[in-house]
This record gives sequence, C-alpha cells and structure tokens, in this order.
Amino acid sequence: MQTSSDRHEYPAHWEADVVLRDGGTARVRPITVDDAERLVSFYEQVSDESKYYRFFAPYPRLSAKDVHRFTHHDFVDRVGLAATIGGEFIATVRYDRIGAGGTPATAPADEAEVAFLVQDAHQGRGVASALLEHIAAVARERGIRRFAAEVLPANTKMIKVFMDAGYTQKRSFEDGVVRLEFGLEHTDRSLAVQYGREQRAEARSVQRLLQPGSVAVVGTGRAPGGVGRSILDNIRDAGYTGRLYAVNRAFPEEQKTLDGVPACRSVRDIDGPVDLAVVTVPAAHVPDVVTECGEHGVQGLVVISAGYADSGPEGRERQRALVRQARTYGMRIIGPNAFGIVNTSPDVRLNASLAPEMPRPGRIGLFAQSGAIGIALLSRLHRRGGGVTGHTGVSTFVSSGNRADVSGNDVLQYWYDDPDTDVALMYLESIGNPRKFTRLARRTAAAKPLVVVQGARHGGVAPQGHAVRATRLPHATVSALLRQAGVIRVDTITELVDAGLLLARQPLPTGPRVAILGNSESLGLLTYDACLSEGLRPQPPLDLTTAASADDFHAALARALADDTCDAVVVTAIPTVGEGAAGDAALAEALRSAAAAVPTKPVLVVHVELGGLAEALSAATSTAPQADPAQTTAPAAPGTTAQAAPDPAAGTAPGAPSEAVPSSPVQGAAGAAPHAASGGASAASPPSPSVVPAPAGAHLIPAYPAAERAVRALGEAVAYAQWRREAADPGKVPEYEDIDEKGAAEQIAGLLARGQGLTLGDRETCDLLGRYGVHVHRALPAPTPDDAAAAARTLGYPVALKATAPHLRHRADLGGVRLDLADEEQLRRAYAELTELFGKPAELRPVVQGMAPRGVDTVVRAVIDPAAGAVLSFGLAGAATQLLGDMAHRLIPVTDRDATSLIRSIRTAPLLFGWRGSAPVDSAALEELLLRVSRLVDDHPEVVAVTLEPVVVAPHGLSVLGASVRLAPPPARDDLGPRTMPAY
Repeated sequence: MQTSSDRHEYPAHWEADVVLRDGGTARVRPITVDDAERLVSFYEQVSDESKYYRFFAPYPRLSAKDVHRFTHHDFVDRVGLAATIGGEFIATVRYDRIGAGGTPATAPADEAEVAFLVQDAHQGRGVASALLEHIAAVARERGIRRFAAEVLPANTKMIKVFMDAGYTQKRSFEDGVVRLEFGLEHTDRSLAVQYGREQRAEARSVQRLLQPGSVAVVGTGRAPGGVGRSILDNIRDAGYTGRLYAVNRAFPEEQKTLDGVPACRSVRDIDGPVDLAVVTVPAAHVPDVVTECGEHGVQGLVVISAGYADSGPEGRERQRALVRQARTYGMRIIGPNAFGIVNTSPDVRLNASLAPEMPRPGRIGLFAQSGAIGIALLSRLHRRGGGVTGHTGVSTFVSSGNRADVSGNDVLQYWYDDPDTDVALMYLESIGNPRKFTRLARRTAAAKPLVVVQGARHGGVAPQGHAVRATRLPHATVSALLRQAGVIRVDTITELVDAGLLLARQPLPTGPRVAILGNSESLGLLTYDACLSEGLRPQPPLDLTTAASADDFHAALARALADDTCDAVVVTAIPTVGEGAAGDAALAEALRSAAAAVPTKPVLVVHVELGGLAEALSAATSTAPQADPAQTTAPAAPGTTAQAAPDPAAGTAPGAPSEAVPSSPVQGAAGAAPHAASGGASAASPPSPSVVPAPAGAHLIPAYPAAERAVRALGEAVAYAQWRREAADPGKVPEYEDIDEKGAAEQIAGLLARGQGLTLGDRETCDLLGRYGVHVHRALPAPTPDDAAAAARTLGYPVALKATAPHLRHRADLGGVRLDLADEEQLRRAYAELTELFGKPAELRPVVQGMAPRGVDTVVRAVIDPAAGAVLSFGLAGAATQLLGDMAHRLIPVTDRDATSLIRSIRTAPLLFGWRGSAPVDSAALEELLLRVSRLVDDHPEVVAVTLEPVVVAPHGLSVLGASVRLAPPPARDDLGPRTMPAY
C-alpha cells in the first residue's frame, strides 16, 4: 500500500490491457510499494547492456535505496508504470517532474524527465511504444506538457521509440548524450502513428488466431458426437495444414491417438508449442484449461463453451473472470459461446467451427456475433457461390459469440490489409465502441467494401451476453453515421448476401445510369420501376422478345456496355421453353464473353426459374427428410451467373438459383434437396461435357431471382462508389477569424464553476454562441401587456409574440405564436387572445421578438453521445422532424463537404432548393452556420448539447430565432487516449 505521505490514492483508472506488436497482450498498471520483489526479479533478468543504457554506467543490481525510489510514487510528480504478463514485470517506465534547471519540482512545473527499461526477451514487441502512450496520458492528466529524455547514442532502439512517436520534438547532443524534448499534445502525426500501431497490433492478434501453426481441441469426446469431437473431426476433415491435438483429461494414460490425431490428457502434455486452443469443456472447468494453456504458452483461445453472460448475472461475472485470466497470460479470446472460426486459405485450411463442411474458399470475409446467423450466412454462400465456372466463397469467418474480447473492431483491423479478403460482411447485434468502429470502418471502406446488417435494432438494449456502453442515439442516427463512414448499411441477411456477392464479383459502377435489356417486357418494366425507387437513373428497357437467342443477348449486352451513357447493365431473362441445359450454357457464354470485353462496368442478371416454384410447392407436403431449417426458412438469395457456361448437373436449392442463366424448369427440381440439406453442392462436382470453364481472373455475374433484390444491391454499390470518390477529398474544417475560442473557454469555465451541469439562460446562450459568430435574434420577456408594448418599441415593429412555455414552445400549430404585429394595438389584441386561450402570462411565458425575413424553418442540433461522440444533426422544423424523423446526421468535426451533403440528405431537402417555384434558400449561409456550431462543440467538449430552433433560412441570409445550450464536464474520449483493450 502507499504510505501516508503519498498525495494521491492509487489511480486504478490507469490500469489497462494492451495489444502488443506481435499480437500478444500485456497489462499496464502503476507501480506500488508492494512491487519491490517483482522489481528486483525483473531487474535481474535484464542484460548488462540494457542496464548500461538505462543508467549510463555498469549497474549490476539495484540498491535498497533504488528499490524504494522506484516503488514509492506520489502519482503526481513521480509516477512509475509497469507492463506485466502473468503478474511479472516485463518493462517499466517512470517520469519525474523537473524544473527549469532539471531539478525535482512540483506543479505548476510542466516538464518531466522520462526513462524506460524493457526486459531483453520482450524487446521488439512494441512494449516501450505502448508504455510511452500510457505515461504520456498520465502526464497530461497531471498537468505535464513536455517530456525530456537523455539517451546514449548507441541506444538506437530507444531513440527510435521517441522519434517515431509523432510528437513535436527538439533534439540536441551534449556531453556524449542525446537529449530529446517533445510536447505531449496530440498532433495529426502522433495520432496517425498511434492508430497505425493499433491496427498492426490488433490485426496481428487476430492473425494468430486465424493462422495457427498448431491447434489443440480441449474437451474432445472419446466417442463420436459431441461438440468437441465434432470440431476435431471438422478440423481434420478440412485438411488443416498444421499440427492437431485432441485433449481430454478422461483419456486413458496409455491412449496416444484418437482417430489418427495425437491425444493428450492435458495441454501441458503436448510436446511442442500450441498456437490455438479450442475449448469445449463445461464452463466450470474452463478456468483450469485456461491455466494449462497459459502456462504452456498458448497464444489464443476459441471458447465454444456456453454458460457465461448469456446465462445471467452469475455467468456474466464468470465471463469477466475468464477474460481477466486469459489476459494475465497474454492470450486473446474468441467467445465464449462462439460458433467457431474458419480460414479457407490453402496454406491453413482451418475449420475450427461447428460447421460440418468447409466453406468454399473465396474473397469474402464474414463476421457474425450470432452463431445461428453465422450458420445461415455460411450455408447460403456455400450453397449458391460455387460451380465449375468459378465461385465466390469465404476467406475467413469469425463467430464471436458473447464477444467478451475479440470483437468486430479487431476483425476489421485484420481484414483491412488482408490480401485474401476483398469484401467484408458483418452481422452485428451490438457495437461496443461506436466511435472506434466508425473510424475503422471509414478506413476499411476506403480500401474494400464493408457491408453491415445490425440485429436487435429496436430492442433498446444489447443482447444478453454483450457488455457494451449505452448510446442515447436512436438506431436511425447510428445508421446515418455508419453510412457517413462508408459502411453499406442493409436491413436483412438477404440484402447482406445480395450486396456482398455483387461487390465481390463485379467492378464498382461509376454512376447511377442503368441499362436494362432482356427477353421479358414485364420483367424489364419491374426492373425499371425498382431502379427509380432506389434513386437510380434507368434507361428505357430494351425488349429482345421471347424469341431472342444467345447471340441476340450477346449483341445487346455488348452495345449497352459500349454506351458511354451507361454505368451498369441489368439483364433480365426468362427460360426458353425446350432448350434446357444447352440453351442455358449458350446464354451464359454469350453474357460472359460480352461482359469480359468491358470489364469496368458491372453486369447483373435477373431471371425467373419456373421449376423452383413447383419444387417449393411440392416440398410443403413432402414426407421426405427436410432440409436444414437455417436454409429452408431463410429467404432465397442470389445465385451466380459465371462469365462462362454453368454446370447443369450441379443442382440447386429451392429459390436459390444455380450458376446457370437462366435455370431451366427441370434443373433445380431433381436432386436439389439433398444438396441443400448437406449445405450445398460439392465444389468438386465434375463439369458437364457442355460446360465451357471461365478464363482465369474472369468476373462472375451475379444472378438474382427478383428484380428488386438485384436493383437494391446495385443501388448500394452505386452509393458506395460515390462515397469512395468523395472520400478521396473529404473537405476541410474552415477557419473563421471572428471566432473567440479563448473567450468562449473562459466563459464556459466560469459557468461550469457553478455546478456539474447546467442549461444556460437566454443571455448566456446568446453570449456564448455569439463568440462563434452565431447570432440569435433578441427576444424580450413580456410578463404584462405593457411590458410587451415596451419591448416592441425597443425592437421596432413589426414584431412577433410567442408563448415559450414548454408545452407551447415551437408549436405554432397550436396558436401560441402571433406574427407580423404591425403596431401596439395589434400587439395588445394578440396578447389578450393568447392569455384567453392558454392561461395566465406566468404560465405562457410570453416574449416579444423582432420579425425575421420569411424563409424555411429548420432546426440544427448538436449532442455529445458518450459512446458515439459528437454528432451534428439537421432537419426542417415542425412535423417533418418530429413526426417523420427526417433528420440528417454527421460526426463532428464537420468539413465543408459534410455540411454541403448534410443539408441535401434529408427527404424534404427540395423545399430548400426551389420546390414548386419557390425561391431557393441561402444554402451557403446555412452551411456556414452548421460549420460554426460544429467548431463550437469540437473546440469545447463541455458544450454537450446545442439546439437552434427555429432557424429561418431566407433567400438571403438566415435568422436564428431560438437557441439553447447545455454545459457539463465532457465524457471521457478513449479515442484520444492511449491504446487499450475493453476493460473487464
């Protein structure tokens, strides 16, 4: 414990778990007097060279005085932090506050000397960089603004740690020592360095889980069946390329193998390293397994076992203990209650999941928090993605279960630079760190498409088992923020797969112009209508008639793709009676060859399969074994038209078209159910003699059973492509010379001195907003008719009389506002009417305000959400916002491009731009107002809420007629702090 002379209590909030460069984890915590023995033991394991670099002289052991100095801290002027694994020190860092002459000092001195020592066995793991981030955050909290460090020139590793941190630095050389001085305020470069290190570390931690060199399945049953035995069989049958072990403490001592797999009673008994342990034992036995794994040096765990936070409060505490225990040994966890993980890379071939069949390899990364949804997604992609002409399968799959440790954020970090993943699909039931997720999503989406469907959208609470911070933002707002970050937000699993297959198989469209051609006029018209509904610009459908041949389709598609006024093509097709598989193969080859000639434009196919309907109807009364519910109850998803002929023998599930375009009535009826029940047709099905394989690298053409689904996927691709183009130039946050940032900070500090949180009065609101160039129309209180008349004389006629009581505020529809009062007589008459209708003046709180130029009433809001961060919102005032929820949202700080798009994003935006002959409003003035409010909230996070309502935007200028501001101590921003893992 700290002594009575220490000036502060133990700062528990400085404790944190961090991911290191190699993907392992360590715990950072303050050093206390109880750490004397740990410190001595740690120092004994440091090489003489490292000791020399630390103390500039041979220093073989620490004296008692040294140990006392390095373990007794006041946590203000003297602070020491340690990085620990298994409870033992692997590195230390400390700072001592110094004055102008380099002597020990106290506040208000704002400089400190900093020094590190890292155990040689752990050098190169990024430990010092992580400790620097944490000690810098501690120093800023304690009022220290600069660090100084003296380093021997030969200690190049430590010099590099300081130089690479991204802080503003000054370097000098004197008396054989390099002296470095650097400020601790974040810079764009320091944040970029921190985020880059975070990405590499977290990606590496997931890579160690998905690309293990050896796997142990703990809890493998001796008899076939059971979870552990099933996963062992799945790993073996998938052809896993690494070493595989079966572990069960119930194995007889003489048993050495299980179905050809080395068998052991404990992980400790395995001769050699184990990278990944898949844990399937009951929850009560998991702690013992974790201890064994940690002591054996296992790098990560996939915990299939249930009975944790998914089972109630007791299980939630068990889950916390599991995470703490695993992190003690530097291990990461997927789960608990996980479905498993899959990596289809030929170098790995890992199916450590409950899926009985290895998914087809492909370019789609798949993440699901729900095991059931993961099963459905794997099943659909496996069932419809393959064929002899090529396939679209899965690169990696992660089912996070309760998401106690590894989350969607971690997997995004891995996918960002994974060369085997082109498209990322995610099913999320909660977002633990929305601020970080949007940051990572924006970076990922700039490189590859990210499609997200969110479950539990309307429940108001996170699913049981998910420990996440609450957000006060409605789901629509969160969705809008995700779209701003480039996320393709869809509402259903079907749409997730539809969009994913298109993005994985076709190039991005360069615009919204769509050509439609096919052999069905009705299907073409349906496609045309669907395009209009999705905001696309379709050309009139080209009807080739039912007599069209494959050559006719080829010629029409070639012309459409060659047309400079076309950005994408939708081909509609119905089966040709009597031609069967041969006709399908000819049509597929015709479409493939035409599309291959112009590989820069996407092509989609909408086709009708008559045989699928017949089979679906007959299956309802069939006595045959039913297909897996995860497949049969799910909506049909698109098939694939390869840019080559299909395999007519492959078969297809009801409602899920095969590779053929179009499918024949016969195909898909016979033999389809067995394929569906087993998870899909085998990827090794022999090709039909009539099949012409697709050339290497050729795009696959996705086929959809409904026009609406194809066009919806295309609409998402068009919007995403537009975002990609705009993201290349995100705009800038303008500087305004008339902003008084310092004065606003002083005013806010003075106001907050009154209490923890308060809503400002009218005068204080006007003063604060005025410092940022937001001027509110003056409103004078009118408690009596005489006061109203006096206020009108002060402001000048014409005036408005308003009731500001909460139930009447901004409710002109109730009659609580009287406008264009030209003289005192009209004013007194309006005053009498208001009091007669609504009650006494004390209840109405009437005010008099000068009339503003007529225009469109709008509302501007800004709020700081503890989970998502600062959000700026805009909409029209009145029913459009209150009833229809027609608001647009952007994350703060808002750039000039954000402001421009924000006012154009609401459905009622035409009212601002000359709808039905009205005069367009001054959009430039409105955008400037949005930018100024954004600057206010970004510069002063104590401003936790701003509402400007109404803001009347006229053809020239605007008028802010009402405003409110709320101040409070700002919520903690973990995105600006040091790298940490979610606390448990």
